[in-house]
Amino acid sequence: MVGGTRPRRGSMGFYPRKRAKSIIAKVRRWPKISEVKLLGFAAYKVGMAHMVMTEDYKYSPLYGKEVVKPVTILEAPPLVVIGVRLYAETPYGKIALKEIWCKEVLNPDFRKEIEEKIKEAAKKRREGKKEEAKKIIEELGYKIVFLDITRKVPLPKRIEKDFEKTYNKLLEEFKKYSEKASEVRLIVSTQPRRSGIRKKTPEIFEIPVGGDVSKALEYALNKLGKEVSIEEVFKAGEFVDVISITKGKGTAGVVKRFHVKILPRWHKHRKGHRRIGSIGPTGPAVMFTTPRIGQLGYQQRTEYNKRILMIGSDLNFINPSSGFKHYGVVRSTYLIVEGSVPGPPKRLVKLRYPIRPKKSINFYEGLKLTAIVLGDEVKEVR
Repeated sequence: MVGGTRPRRGSMGFYPRKRAKSIIAKVRRWPKISEVKLLGFAAYKVGMAHMVMTEDYKYSPLYGKEVVKPVTILEAPPLVVIGVRLYAETPYGKIALKEIWCKEVLNPDFRKEIEEKIKEAAKKRREGKKEEAKKIIEELGYKIVFLDITRKVPLPKRIEKDFEKTYNKLLEEFKKYSEKASEVRLIVSTQPRRSGIRKKTPEIFEIPVGGDVSKALEYALNKLGKEVSIEEVFKAGEFVDVISITKGKGTAGVVKRFHVKILPRWHKHRKGHRRIGSIGPTGPAVMFTTPRIGQLGYQQRTEYNKRILMIGSDLNFINPSSGFKHYGVVRSTYLIVEGSVPGPPKRLVKLRYPIRPKKSINFYEGLKLTAIVLGDEVKEVR
């Protein structure tokens, strides 16, 4: 008898299908590049739109013609470098050798100054002087992050006496480990205050630096306590991998979760139609490959080679008159990525240099963008 030709339902590459441990995605592998720069970045998902552009892929049947493509808008405020960590390669994997935090984190006087200014701004706000309060916060700039990070993680012990002398000693000790190091990573913090999201608590994570270890360390120490913008890492026309936690759907049945065939609605299928015919025999035991009811969504997913169509800071161009649904208004640097990105609006999306770069990248002539369609509004690209 000829065997069945029905394909199995659902991929086995995504087991176990359970909720992610954290809402912040983990990057388990990074590519290696010769250039000394960050290998990734982070952005908040804003929403989707359509981009009117000229097809520039040479082997496309629509090459040279105007096409409309779905795009995702991501808001990417600058990251703040709050620390540097060295890693060494061992037979059992990578181990952390040594780390150093920026002066602003370890200096207690610096934190007191920020707290006083925030109290002053709050006082002005209570008095009805909102513009003066706004000015005080704007003057602080990215330095307010050094206070916000205490909401997220416990900070290392602060230096109470002879700050400069003690900090220089720590820095010299840290540099001694550079000979053993195989990788340099920056400990960075996001700035949600500068985005359209109404939250203060930042996300803190690590991003490796590409290139030779000695040059990477020099770059890292130069950036310590400073901002890194997305323009320093990626350019329009480049491809990136997007890593995020998908939109959660809760408990779902087998039809929605695995796309199994709905059984014919006749009297012999009296036990149900949106179910599988058999879960298998009792012996041997039921296999975990059998489609079952369970969690759908809120799982980490990686999508490879998404093309960056635009990086900009013209807020009048990107914001529709009514703002973005479920997000609000873009308030800082943004990027437009071709196609969809996992997760709902406001979700943190990690961008990474492509780990499986496209071989056909040379067949793209260059971006020619005409307009962006934001709901009922059409805005021309200048």
